[in-house]
Amino acid sequence: MDQINFFRKRPEILAPVGGEEQLKAAVRCGADAVYFGLPNFNARRNADNFAGAGLKATIFYCHDADVKVYVTINTLVMDDELSGVHEAVDTAARSGADGIIVQDLAVASYAKRHWPGLPLLASTQMAVCNADGVRKLLEYGFSRVVLARELSISEIREIISETGADCEVFVHGAHCMSVSGNCYMSAMFGGRSGNRGLCAQPCRLDWRIRGRDHALSLKDMCYIPRIEELAEAGVSSLKIEGRMKRPEYVAAAVTACRQALSGAAPDIETLRAVFSRSGFTDGYLAGKRTLDMFGYRTKEDVTAASGVLEDLASMIRNTPDAKLPVEFFLEAREGQPARLAASCGDAKAESFGPVPAAAMRLALDDAQAKRSLLKTGGSSYEVWRVKCAIDPGLYLPASALNAMRREALEALDIERNRAYARKRKDAPDDPLPAYAPSERSSLRLRFEKAAQIPDVPEDAVVILPVKEIANAPELADRFAGRLCAELPPLIYGAADAEKIRSLLRGLPKSVRDAACSNIGSVRLAQEAGFRVHGGFELNVLNSAALEECRAMGLADAILSPELAFAKMRRMRGELPRGALVYGYLPLMKCRACPGKTEKGCGNCSGLASLTDRTGAEFPLICREKKYAEILNCVPLYAGDRSRPRLDFEELYFTIETKERCGEVLALYLAGLPLDAPRTAGLYFRELL
Repeated sequence: MDQINFFRKRPEILAPVGGEEQLKAAVRCGADAVYFGLPNFNARRNADNFAGAGLKATIFYCHDADVKVYVTINTLVMDDELSGVHEAVDTAARSGADGIIVQDLAVASYAKRHWPGLPLLASTQMAVCNADGVRKLLEYGFSRVVLARELSISEIREIISETGADCEVFVHGAHCMSVSGNCYMSAMFGGRSGNRGLCAQPCRLDWRIRGRDHALSLKDMCYIPRIEELAEAGVSSLKIEGRMKRPEYVAAAVTACRQALSGAAPDIETLRAVFSRSGFTDGYLAGKRTLDMFGYRTKEDVTAASGVLEDLASMIRNTPDAKLPVEFFLEAREGQPARLAASCGDAKAESFGPVPAAAMRLALDDAQAKRSLLKTGGSSYEVWRVKCAIDPGLYLPASALNAMRREALEALDIERNRAYARKRKDAPDDPLPAYAPSERSSLRLRFEKAAQIPDVPEDAVVILPVKEIANAPELADRFAGRLCAELPPLIYGAADAEKIRSLLRGLPKSVRDAACSNIGSVRLAQEAGFRVHGGFELNVLNSAALEECRAMGLADAILSPELAFAKMRRMRGELPRGALVYGYLPLMKCRACPGKTEKGCGNCSGLASLTDRTGAEFPLICREKKYAEILNCVPLYAGDRSRPRLDFEELYFTIETKERCGEVLALYLAGLPLDAPRTAGLYFRELL
């Protein structure tokens, strides 16, 4: 074990909570922390979630049991929602949350400015899969990073060893087919964005490839038997997925994690009976991304739950809430108001009662006082010890003692939770300046291969993968000063990151621009001295996030294709921005390639196609066996539609031939409709 990990604490068990019953299950079964959402701006907007005056009481209930609370404010937001998301951050901070889980930099920026003491946790939706991504977020101000779910144990260990970061890792629950934050399928098909908490799960439908059904459905992960390895790797938090699941699921998962951390054999069979999709997989953690990872929910999976639900419900019901030890000191002196001091840990409080009267018959003694003070009722406390200092011959009614006890415990509640009560910092929210676009939108042309490039306008920027430029350095002369190197959006492991650095170092000196679609790629390119252009997968949907891109040193950024043109038109700020106006949009990035066979990649050419229930074919393109992309069945095209003037527009070519690239470019330049089926995506629709 390395020196960094030697001093680490045992990792916390972090449980999902969708409502009050799930919360009780998590706390009573031994979770160290829980995460849940407010009614809006969280990635499970269809869960019950928490709101109103009860939120603070809910968080106090957790803190009473020494359970931390992380509030999820982890969706992308638009300009007209910023005031609402600010209120959500304020509510979480004032209610005593231990941190907020965030995807949108607009949310993180507001929290940093107004609640500097509130820990920021980077959501798995940010697709952080390497040490560069972790470092960039730590530099920005995040306290913890929730790593991408597709990492192997060696990759997790490497990231933590290199950065020393507080990292959270999913250990049980549903696998998204796509890398989180890089899925646009639900949004493009029905306007329900997974990036905004309303995924319709079209991947769970019956997609087919090479004779296989349900080709986009993965089994649920289960790393619980390997928790000790994750702890030794330095993982700080073991996260259970499932905010939409029933309380019994939460109870079974937390219990299994607790068993594994204690060195006992975890009860995986009960967990599987509660919920699974044809069993579990640890394929990503093991680095074995085979067809064994795929599975879907069968009738047998559904009926299996009936045999275990009652036992789990009984366990939740019959496990009492944890009680906090409190010590009382009662002081009753002649001629002075009675005083009751209460202490719990470092927290101290007191209450006062009436001046004791002279006893007519029975004088107050220690035994009588203790009988009243030991009754803590439905509070979070259990009396550990009562001390008394009572002058002889005095009388206090039991009602007075009871009232003093209640008031002292209420005051103790306030003192105990004072540590969580943060004060909002008044910082100026200077409005961003109105956007002033260039007089004419410039053109950017992104190609998969150099061989695709047709004759292009002399002022167009040409974007190619960095490896393509490295293999054809003469392109730097052909496109002098307007050639841009595209970095892979997903870079797994230090070895692959070093290969990219080496390629960047070897590029012709005239190539100093890099296109990056992941926070880790941004840092890598900046460190190599390149001017960075933000790709559409950075998911910029609002003016504040765009401003944060500028603060991070980006030269410009492509706005998210989930954003309507009407909203792009109203965005503010100074950073140049653009939009995709053509391309087979990547709907998913899949590290577990659905095109594999029982024998692995076999003789795959790197191009295949998936078929949906209607028979439409979706191209599947291999990215050097690191991951695969599922492209839309028809291209996005808006070259003939009315659209806002931005600083640039980009045509995104992937599977087209050189001839087809030239034809599309000509149609775009002439403002003509595409001569084939196309979609306008979400540019003229309202995103949910």
